Amino acid sequence: MHTILIIDDEKSMREFLSIMLEKEGYRTIAIDNGNDALKFIKDNDYDLIITDIKMPKITGIDILRESMTLHQNTPVIMITAFASTEVAVEAMKLGAHDYITKPFNVDEIKIIIKNAIEKKSLFDENIFLKEELKGRYHFSNIVGKSEKIQKIFELIQKVANGKSTVLITGESGTGKELVAKAIHHNSNRRDKPFVSISCGAIPETLLESELFGHQKGAFTSADSDKKGLFEIADGGTFFLDEVTEAPPSIQAKLLRVLQEKEFKRVGGVKDIKVDVRVIAATNKNLHKLIEEGKFREDLYYRLNVIPIELPSLRERKVDIPLLVSHFINKYNSINKKGIKGIRPEAMEMLERYIWRGNVRELENVIERAVTLETNDNIQADSLSDEIRNYRVEHLKTISEIPSEGVNLEDYITKIEKDIILSALEKTGWVKKKAAELLNMSFRSFRYKLQKYDIEKE
Repeated sequence: MHTILIIDDEKSMREFLSIMLEKEGYRTIAIDNGNDALKFIKDNDYDLIITDIKMPKITGIDILRESMTLHQNTPVIMITAFASTEVAVEAMKLGAHDYITKPFNVDEIKIIIKNAIEKKSLFDENIFLKEELKGRYHFSNIVGKSEKIQKIFELIQKVANGKSTVLITGESGTGKELVAKAIHHNSNRRDKPFVSISCGAIPETLLESELFGHQKGAFTSADSDKKGLFEIADGGTFFLDEVTEAPPSIQAKLLRVLQEKEFKRVGGVKDIKVDVRVIAATNKNLHKLIEEGKFREDLYYRLNVIPIELPSLRERKVDIPLLVSHFINKYNSINKKGIKGIRPEAMEMLERYIWRGNVRELENVIERAVTLETNDNIQADSLSDEIRNYRVEHLKTISEIPSEGVNLEDYITKIEKDIILSALEKTGWVKKKAAELLNMSFRSFRYKLQKYDIEKE
């Protein structure tokens, strides 16, 4: 409910406005003198002021000035019995939202007040979004308590204010761009541009122009000069995603930018100097690409000054509950839902699943579940069939790796199941003793039994 502060020394006017506005669904506070009003303004928040201009001692203009000092974006509507252009102009120059004259039209007042309240609501919403954006790439938004992700947090803090290039590696969906943005937003470049480009998403013929810009007449469609993204990012951070997709000609130009901090536009003859911190990312094996001659070794060394390798979600499954909670909150907000959490059996399914799409895949799963769920907590039925029905295909125990290779995760799973079965056999299928033999909590041991469908025949 929006709060409107009414300031007028006439009792009948205060009562009239209070009754009218409360019928419209507003909360009103009425004050009969400027002195008390100034004290209230200093100590309280409100959404709108309606004040008479002409009052003894402290006038409506005084109220307006004080409000603009303390609550610059809270609208003030002035009331005057005198249709004085000079007073109205002075009030508007000082920042008044609008003014009305006595006697006034009730419908007209309602419209003016509605517009003022909407203006304040829009301002408040923008402030909220800016604060959310400011915090979005802070460490608390790269969610995780695992040792590996905590080391990433520490590394971001150490390198954020440096100028050295950063190379982020990791599987698709592990959060490479999120880490790049975290570095930027925690650096002294945070007020300058963060510019990103995916080198694999733009055709080779256009990529050079996008990166470095072009001069008018450089090619057929170049009918004017164009700044490239390196110029736009000057003073800030340039994130080169999928950098391994850049063709050899572009790799050579990137090397020059990193070495000399300058480049030429396509068709240009003038060197352009820039101060840009470059962060690159890839999910490919760079050493293999270098051996195959597909990526320049000298460019690799220029990019790999500060390497950051992001772990897969499979390597930090302890973070899954935290991530699930984070994404439930996120999609509750987006979808106006009120999901409180997730059922234990659904969480166990998420923890045993092999996340080949990593955090991005998990986020998609939770977004779908929040959208579909009609209960207070996410049920197993709201997860996809693939996750609910996931079972590891076991391999026979092997003593050496066959020529066709082996699925390491499945092989380890097979070994784990065999060890659990051996412990059960050794303890006569007394589960508590088997758990103690394996130095596991009984709860974890019971979960493993369920996970592998282990039952005594």
